[in-house]
Amino acid sequence: MANSKYEYVKSFEVEDEVMPPNLIVVHIDRRDFRRFSEVHEFEKPDDEKALNLMNQCAMAVLEEYPDIVFSYGYGDEYSFVLKKTSKFYQRRSSKISSVIVSFFTSVYVTKWKEFFPLKELRYPPSFLSQIVCCASLEILQAYLAWRQRDCHVQNQYNTCFWELVKKGGKTEMEAQEILKYAKEQDRNELLHQQFGINYNGTLALFRQGTCIFKTEVEDIVKYNEDGMPVKRLRRKAGIFRSENIAGRRFWNAHASLLKELGNFSEDCFKTNPDYIRSFLFESKLMPSTWIVIRIDGCHFHRFADVHEFNKPNDKQALGLMNLCAEAVLEEFHDIVFCYGVSDEYSFVLKKDSQLYQRRASKIVSAIVSFFSSMYVMKWKDVFRKKELKYSPSFDGRAVCYPSNEILQDYLAWRQVDCHINNQYNTCFWSLVKSGKSKSEAQNYLKGTQAREKNELLLKEFGINYNTLPLMFRQGSSIFRVKRENPTLLENDASSVEKTETKIVTEHCNIIEQSFWEAHPSILD
Repeated sequence: MANSKYEYVKSFEVEDEVMPPNLIVVHIDRRDFRRFSEVHEFEKPDDEKALNLMNQCAMAVLEEYPDIVFSYGYGDEYSFVLKKTSKFYQRRSSKISSVIVSFFTSVYVTKWKEFFPLKELRYPPSFLSQIVCCASLEILQAYLAWRQRDCHVQNQYNTCFWELVKKGGKTEMEAQEILKYAKEQDRNELLHQQFGINYNGTLALFRQGTCIFKTEVEDIVKYNEDGMPVKRLRRKAGIFRSENIAGRRFWNAHASLLKELGNFSEDCFKTNPDYIRSFLFESKLMPSTWIVIRIDGCHFHRFADVHEFNKPNDKQALGLMNLCAEAVLEEFHDIVFCYGVSDEYSFVLKKDSQLYQRRASKIVSAIVSFFSSMYVMKWKDVFRKKELKYSPSFDGRAVCYPSNEILQDYLAWRQVDCHINNQYNTCFWSLVKSGKSKSEAQNYLKGTQAREKNELLLKEFGINYNTLPLMFRQGSSIFRVKRENPTLLENDASSVEKTETKIVTEHCNIIEQSFWEAHPSILD
């Protein structure tokens, strides 16, 4: 980060470390799944392809993040358990939660066509995530038992409901009324007697959910000259199912789970959901403060290299980031201003926002997930001749700022950082392209001031820094503007003024007070 007088704003960031020996579970579930499934015409009560897509995303998450040693999912949700000794992102809740939901979302969009080749993805899917801090292995066991019990109850109810609607001729309201007080045995009998369905004979994928974790398997690594395979043991993620994933018989039979998490000493027969919910790692953001959600690309240096982005700035890549930010502003009405540079974006929510009851994890994950989804969906629109070689991911955090002045200082800090980094990178890559090694370029620029960098660019490379595109030097500001639009009345020569709200992207100086005076509605 660049040094500036605005850096004091970093003191408003709060620590959200999950202290050991708590076990960390990341729980994700889809935003507004009912609408998504209806728009994309998923089969009811269960869509096997949709569930298998979720499983493939979870598999990709386990392969991407070695600290995740177990996952369980069903319907539109997945839970990821980190090993007990994990130091992933220094155990910071917001980072862990956001990066996993971001990567999961990116993979979901990337793999959509593999599972639904004939279905268009009509709008960006997104997910919410939160951390569950399991104070002991027994709490984790109870948590898993609770989620699998919920899988069974929901699936049994939905199977009855949709059989009544599809084959029984009932309306949805009538089906709800019939099942209102029905117990588990009643639902089983209804399925068997009215529709000839043995519930216990339905697919285990639907009834039991899916576990994914790594086990040691023999894998062929190469072939000898005589054609004989050379095998090695390696850890590979696989899919497992059981009627009781929280039981000793299933859990203690897998060495990898025993090693990374421990053994279950007793079986878990009853769970108290309210007690388990008390272990949610949740913080409500301070009321009457500006909420800023800042997201950053994960390992974007590598991502930029693999996808051959232009250095020091790739106009198309920055344009893609801006498209995603515009979509976020359109999706979340409580966001009033966005500022982005390079691989980061800051989203400002209005002071009185009640989005997700100001719960930090929900707000951060919703925005990060939606942004990630848009990034993958819009890739082909921007990079028509470039293949997206792997799924990108972003992490996020929430910070509260109590006054307009401090919020403006935060945004000024980001814009100062944009200028200093861009000026340095312009010099650095000009030197590298002229024949210097990266190490030589770093040493050459060490200790140089802004004036010296400007002189270097002008004298050595004929570049006037102040004439470079504003987007590179000042970043991108996205906000709504209200404009009066005169409309002629029918059969009348007079007109009325209609106020239209439009989203605009500008590359301007937001440090100066003149910007805020010209757009008072942003902070009003």
